[in-house]
Order: sequence, then structure tokens, then C-alpha cells
Amino acid sequence: MNRVAISGVGVEIPEAVITNEDLVASFNSWVDAENARRRATGDEPLQKSDTDFIVYASGVRERHVYEREGILDPARMTPRIPARADDELSVMAEFGVKSARRALEHAGVDAADVDMVICAASHHQRPYPAIAVEIQNALGMTGAGFDMGLACSSAAAGLHVATNFVRTGAQKRVLVVTPELITGHLNFRDRQTHFIFGDAATAMLVESVEGRELPAGRFEIVDTGSWTQFSNNIRTNFGFLLRDGQEDTSAVLMDGNMIKQVGNKVFKEVTIAGHRFIVDFLAAHGLTPEGVRRFWLHQANARMNAMILKMAFGHEVGHDRAPMVLHRLGNTAAAGAIIAFHENQEDMATGDFGLICAYGAGYSIGGALLRKM
Repeated sequence: MNRVAISGVGVEIPEAVITNEDLVASFNSWVDAENARRRATGDEPLQKSDTDFIVYASGVRERHVYEREGILDPARMTPRIPARADDELSVMAEFGVKSARRALEHAGVDAADVDMVICAASHHQRPYPAIAVEIQNALGMTGAGFDMGLACSSAAAGLHVATNFVRTGAQKRVLVVTPELITGHLNFRDRQTHFIFGDAATAMLVESVEGRELPAGRFEIVDTGSWTQFSNNIRTNFGFLLRDGQEDTSAVLMDGNMIKQVGNKVFKEVTIAGHRFIVDFLAAHGLTPEGVRRFWLHQANARMNAMILKMAFGHEVGHDRAPMVLHRLGNTAAAGAIIAFHENQEDMATGDFGLICAYGAGYSIGGALLRKM
């Protein structure tokens, strides 16, 4: 069995920014208009949002988005991303290619020397042709590619699969690309979720340690793991069968079919499951949380991460032990933990352990125990 490492990491974060104040102004403007309609029909009025609620509920203060236009328009409240012709590079593939090129550059590897691409993301632009195969073609790679999804655990799950492909010798180098255009699937008229997400793309190159002399400071993958348990508490119903359930098939109704969650249940149940996964996963390798230098956790909720770590350590831990990027990027779905890893690892010493751990809808949890080389 081959020893395996992450030899390159690439991140693409869009320039456009939306603050909490921007979102609240847009949302409340829509609520004012909607409540006027509801008063006329006798329906229950909607509650407004506010920035204090957003920061308390999530820790998010702003987010980067692929396309700002349209999101803050109370009459639209969704990004305006024009359709592209079939012979053009798709939006999602283009986003992924940007992070992929940076990962390859970081690794010092030519695209032609990568034999597999996995596009692992919470949402995919289309079922086929696979986005991974489109990325593979755009980068000039040969070999194989496929898409996979496990909600916000997708990048960790993709890393799990890639690691085992390389460990067994089935593939030489695998590129795990995670382009998260999640604002395109977000209901900006849902007070419980309209503030949570932002867009970002990441990529990781996974290859054998024995294959070549890797650049200094890379991370060996000691082990990876994955866990799932069915839950409806985070769900989307937006898919191709939605049309088939409508009497009027001329349009697909989106209300109630975009991202939705039962926030209090998700918080409680994922906190417990995340803590248990981390403790058990580390124990399987003779480690306790104290023996891990850094935790790169899913960037979904600051209070959730703090509670998971407090349960694991028995006391609170700060940014140095478990860095957060959530406050400025929002929840970038499966990309978040990888961004935290990318931005917070250069100061680690040779032999230090680090843990990537992501959790999300499903429920699903994925982890990777790393050791700095």
C-alpha cells in the first residue's frame, strides 16, 4: 500500500462581497412588500432579519459571491448568471478550473500527469456530462473523472475516495475539485438560511509519497474516514423529478424546494455527532484531541465548532488551534474546511498532526488525519 500525501492545494474566492447589512436591507425590503400583501389576504406576517441575529446564529459577517447582481434586488433575490452555450465552458467547471490550476502550480505538477479528476461538491450544475470530465478536458488531462456529492462533506468524501485510489495503486495522481456555487441554490427569502452561504472553489492534488520528491512542507494523509446517518433536517427537493409532480409543468415552482433546515435540531444533533466522530477517529490512531496541533473544521457555524471542540478538549480553544474563515466568507459548503487548511498550516512543524473534518446534510461527516512532512 502506498503512502499518500496532499501535494498541492488551490483556492479561488470571488471578489464580490455582500455584507450582513446589505442582505438585511434587501431581505427586510422584500418582507415589507410581502407583509403588505399578507395583510390584505389575512395571512401571518413574516419576521424581519437583523445583523445581530445573523452574527449570533452563525458568526457570519460577510460573504463572497460568484455574482452579486440580482441577489440584493427584492424583486429577484437570486444571482443573475446568464446561460452559456453547450460549446462554452460551464460556469461551475470554469470556477473549478481556477482552483485546480492553482493546486497544480502549488504541487509543481503538469495537468497531463494527473490521471483522475473528482468533482466533489454539495451542488452540481447538471447531471451530465460530468463536471469533472469537463474540468479534465479544460485542463488537458487524460484518464478518468467523475462527480460525487455528499453535501458539505463532499470535499472530505472526495479526499477519502482519492486517498484510497492512490493508496492501492489504482491511480497515480487524483485531483479533487470542489467548486461551490451555493448562492445559486439558496433561497434568499428564507430568514433561517438567507445569510448562511458564500461561494468558493478549492482543489487538492493527492499523490503517492513514493512517486517523487514532494515540495517541502506537504502533508501526508495518515488516514481518512466517512460517516453518514439519514436526516431530513437539512434538505433540498430541487431536482428533475420536481417537474413531474406539478400539474402545471410549464414552470417548476421553487418555493419550499430550495435549501431548508430545522436549525435547532441540526445544531444539536451535528454537534454531538461531530464530537463523537472526531474523538473516535483520533482514538483509532492512538491520539487524543490534545495530540493534534490544528483542526480545520467545516465552516458552517462558529458556535457549533466552539462547542464541538470544548466537548473534545474539556475547555475552550481559540483560532490558533481551530482557525475560522467563516466570518468573512460565510459557509462555503464543502470548500470551507479546505480553505481553513490552505490558509492555516505553514506555521506547523514537521511531524505535527492536523485534522480536516467536515459535516453536513445527510447527516454526513468526513475526516482526514494529516501529518506535516
